[in-house]
Amino acid sequence: MDTQPRCCIAGGGPAGMVLGLLLARAGVPVVVLEKHLDFLRDFRGDTVHPSTLEILHELGLLDVFLQRPHDRIEELRVTFEGRCIPVADFTHLPSHSKFLVLMPQWEFLDFMCDEARRYPGFELWTDAEVIGLLQDKGRVNGVKVRRGARAGQPQDVELHASLVVAADGRHSALRDAAALPHISYGAPIDALWMAIPKQAGDPSTTGGYIARGRFLAMLNRGDYWQCAFVIPKGGHAALQARGIEAFHEEIGKVAPFLAARLPSALPGWDAVKLLEVTVDRLEAWSCRGLLCIGDAAHAMSPVGGVGINLAVQDAVAAANLLAQALAGAASEKEIDALLPQLQRRREWPVRVTQAAQRLIQDRVLVPVLGGELASGSGQLPWPLRLLARWPLLRRLPARTVGMGVRPEHVKSPRA
Repeated sequence: MDTQPRCCIAGGGPAGMVLGLLLARAGVPVVVLEKHLDFLRDFRGDTVHPSTLEILHELGLLDVFLQRPHDRIEELRVTFEGRCIPVADFTHLPSHSKFLVLMPQWEFLDFMCDEARRYPGFELWTDAEVIGLLQDKGRVNGVKVRRGARAGQPQDVELHASLVVAADGRHSALRDAAALPHISYGAPIDALWMAIPKQAGDPSTTGGYIARGRFLAMLNRGDYWQCAFVIPKGGHAALQARGIEAFHEEIGKVAPFLAARLPSALPGWDAVKLLEVTVDRLEAWSCRGLLCIGDAAHAMSPVGGVGINLAVQDAVAAANLLAQALAGAASEKEIDALLPQLQRRREWPVRVTQAAQRLIQDRVLVPVLGGELASGSGQLPWPLRLLARWPLLRRLPARTVGMGVRPEHVKSPRA
């Protein structure tokens, strides 16, 4: 890119890459900054919901996207003390894709990058970590970037832009640098992520396993399971102190068919990644010259796997709002006047979703971990009894998870 970008996006995750694609498509010169050398990292959210698939359909990209390696999930199930219960049926959703897609996040990001590079205004910088904001007369007008650190050749540069977008996740350096106040709700749980090889005879469905005070989520990734073992907040150190063999026993008690392969699959704690769950939301998503989207604006619980899909919705709404102004001759003052509108558009869906996640954490996961929902008699909790008996009810959680609250549609122009 020979000219100064109109927009600089910090963070090459789903929100940053989708916004970069949409802005470049609208003729906006845009640079996306990714601090790592590539997208190849595991244990990142990889459930692509029908709401996101609908965005791809509107862009004319759905068919080619589905040529990437993926698994389709038309139904989610929960196994409660050995009994398998369908809880969500996606086949009746009002969308072109009546299923979830499980796809490694690096595949999703690589696809978005390939599509964005078709437009001359798009540029991706890898090994480019944002380390600070540039300001002029109290307005953000760019970022300080450390390039090449992971390649052993660090060089600090300045990148100026009419708008900086923070899409750099729940530990956003930019929202901290801008001192944007936030509301933290905390969370009563953390999650331990791991990969466990599949074997012949394993169940084929993605879902959750509940038994005797334990909860294990299992995502079918083809030749292995991506698993999340939910633990009480702050319980990681105590679990480690008991040893990896004790952890194998914990998993074996909730999913006995995994027990024999755990010593080879998880030989030590290096094979287990801790996700410290946080739920928070910025009070103000923007200031002059800076806009926060995705987890940088609102960190989500992993409940429902909605995080990346909410981030994509933010990106689409941001492009709808800003693409025309950024592609044209709008002044910085005119751009700044638009920024609060994104929060007004997207804050209500975030509030509703976070409230639902907190309710599930407090009313379902905490009782599960405390053993309150365990039942030697095999009696199902009443929500599972209703879902087991009335298939029509399974459409409600499918709609809530699959489409979300106020799904966005592509309205940004194509240059």
